[in-house]
Amino acid sequence: METNISDKEAVEKLHAVYGRMKEELSQVIVGQADVVEQVLMAISCRGHALLVGVPGLAKTLLVSTLSQALDLSFKRIQFTPDLMPSDITGTDVLEVDQETGRRGFRFVHGPIFANMVLADEINRTPPKTQASLLEAMQEHHVTVGEKTFQLPEPFFVLATQNPIEQEGTYPLPEAQLDRFLFNIVVDYPSEEEEREIIRRVTSPSDATVSALMNAEEIVALQGIVKRVPVGDHVIDFAAKLARATRPKSPDAPSFVKEMVGWGAGPRAGISLISAAKAHAVLRGRFHATTGDVAAVAAPVLRHRILTTFNAEAAGVTSDEIVKMLLKELAPKEELAV
Repeated sequence: METNISDKEAVEKLHAVYGRMKEELSQVIVGQADVVEQVLMAISCRGHALLVGVPGLAKTLLVSTLSQALDLSFKRIQFTPDLMPSDITGTDVLEVDQETGRRGFRFVHGPIFANMVLADEINRTPPKTQASLLEAMQEHHVTVGEKTFQLPEPFFVLATQNPIEQEGTYPLPEAQLDRFLFNIVVDYPSEEEEREIIRRVTSPSDATVSALMNAEEIVALQGIVKRVPVGDHVIDFAAKLARATRPKSPDAPSFVKEMVGWGAGPRAGISLISAAKAHAVLRGRFHATTGDVAAVAAPVLRHRILTTFNAEAAGVTSDEIVKMLLKELAPKEELAV
């Protein structure tokens, strides 16, 4: 991306690139337009994403294909019950110099040293190994012994989770869930999309994805998203929305007090505004609105709202609570498209 053009011109170019990127990805991925967009939004504002969906919905293929379109280094970590933290971060190995006979330790980088890291089935490994991602996700570096190693920029963790098979798994603690910008639901394809998937997979294919951006351009994009102006009324709406999820808050509606056990923390408001900026930029606008906040509310808040037993018994999910909150708070602007 050129550095001598204005932010507004850069946003227009990014909007065009985003359109081309959807076309490139459609050569390999059928449907999942919302999922692709939400992953790109997370990348645009230096966030991490949790992809939740049953097996066979091409979550891994989507992430690896996206890394090709963005020309980023990609590593996949298959999480298992016997995986150790050092299997992710790396470890010191003892080496002997054949000429001098001197011994010394050399750090061997783990798979986390990549631009895009896919943490496959993250809930299948114990909390000790899950926690090895925390420092990397928050600080973008890894500490091994007394040494700290910087991770390549940009850096993203995209974790997958199977929502139906919970036996023998280790659910992510709320504190770690809160570090994911988005909880993205990967749903079943439509009937037409499923037919197309079957047709493509069972036929010869030489589809390739062209790189449309690189690491340097993505870092520049993150800087542009950060500079997107936001009005005070938009920040007020994001703060009000986050505060309304807390059952002990005076701002919480009666249905929240009854059906929510624990609401979203301050990181939710930050995430709402950051994601709203990225949502606007991908649509070619250099300003964020309350409509943008409303558009990203579900993936930002669904994993930050813990429902009560009463809500579970009534079949009310966190997504439905978010919808009820948006209806209650009623942003004046229409949902951004």
